Amino acid sequence: MTEDTGTEPRGAAFDRAAGYRLLEELQDERTREATLPALEAVAPGFADWIVTSLFGGTYQRGGLSLRDRQIANLAALAAMGGVEPQLAGHVTTGLRVGLTAEEITEVFVHLAPYIGVPRAVAGLRVAAPALAAAGTASHTTGGAA
Repeated sequence: MTEDTGTEPRGAAFDRAAGYRLLEELQDERTREATLPALEAVAPGFADWIVTSLFGGTYQRGGLSLRDRQIANLAALAAMGGVEPQLAGHVTTGLRVGLTAEEITEVFVHLAPYIGVPRAVAGLRVAAPALAAAGTASHTTGGAA
């Protein structure tokens, strides 16, 4: 065993079982069933890799709460664009980890000067029906900006 001097990279810890438990906490069954089997059919083992490395690895690290991680996810997905199904799912997950509809909406408003108004508006357009489907109030509009 070598001494940890703080200069060597730390090994990544992956906990497959913890990943699947966390996925069940974060996503409803309908979302999981709409994603994982379809991925498995196209790319066997890929869904398991995602769950193990992301939910059983990255999400298991300290430093950020699940709520904070969801804010980061919303921002990253909105900035990327073209990932509307994932963004809608993360809006729902945001509600599950304690974000309010107003906070989720405000994430997209806050992003406008950073990612551009069109991407922020696109995020709001994805968020509005996801929030409505979850039964939460949203004061977003479908109008163009």
